[in-house]
Amino acid sequence: MITVDPALFRADLEAKPAALRALAGHLAGHRPWEFARGIRRVIFLGMGSSRYAAQVAARRLRRAGLDATAEYASAEGAFPPRDDTLVVAISAGGTSQETLDAVADLPSYVALTNNPGSPLAAGAAYIVEMHAGAERGGVACRSFQHTQILLDALVGRLTGGEPAPIAEVAEATEDLLTRRPEWLARCGDLLKGDGVFPIAPVERLSSALQSALMFREGPRVPADGCETGDWSHVDVYLTKTLRYRALFFPGSRYDDQALGWLRERGSTVVAVGGDVPGAAQAIRFRHDDDSRVRLLTETLVAELVAADWWIHGTA
Repeated sequence: MITVDPALFRADLEAKPAALRALAGHLAGHRPWEFARGIRRVIFLGMGSSRYAAQVAARRLRRAGLDATAEYASAEGAFPPRDDTLVVAISAGGTSQETLDAVADLPSYVALTNNPGSPLAAGAAYIVEMHAGAERGGVACRSFQHTQILLDALVGRLTGGEPAPIAEVAEATEDLLTRRPEWLARCGDLLKGDGVFPIAPVERLSSALQSALMFREGPRVPADGCETGDWSHVDVYLTKTLRYRALFFPGSRYDDQALGWLRERGSTVVAVGGDVPGAAQAIRFRHDDDSRVRLLTETLVAELVAADWWIHGTA
């Protein structure tokens, strides 16, 4: 069983900029997906935050014309094998039972893992290492960020896209960490209610899902992530009965629709990475005008609040 420790979790978060710069240095001399040639179909397998990151990558690949899906590793049945298919099994520790079960009978797969000595890596045709370092707090935080960056590299490999702006992400991450005295306490106070509800556009849905997971996994606070457009169809109802606290990641063409309901119902909104009308607080950071930097940075707000609540028992 993994031991979780809130103080070590916070230390893991504080080590993000250094880990990012080390990853950038590694990628400058290595092409982790060089073996991916002639690929027309990509299947991502994973659970939890691994699948959250994969959802965003799969959607980007579909928009580029490839057949791509992010599957629960726990799903029954397998996809028919094809020579042009790349199966990427994602697990930071490389020991997730569902993911191991999903690849058990596959003729070939790639292991995206933080542990190259793991059972998942042992059976893989190729290993792509996350290089996130040991997460001593027991929470997948740096490994989630590095998973996103390495999946971005795969998307770039298959579509010819530009590499992730890792240097800018490191600066943005460092900026949020350095300026914690300016925003963290107020953010924590504003988000205390009947749960935390992160909301993000589909292009950055992983930010909402991962942020909610951090509140559940750390301080054990009720939290649920939602896509901005879908929010008006599935989550708006809760604003009528709960002290609703929205952690809002702007950038959707349906921001105004969701914000209108939130204002009308008197809900509390904390915006991350941009200013939105009616927000009780807007937390900005360096390079937040770049949506790719936002995607790779913005979950740090939820992680730091969750760590603070967890350490002080104030949620």
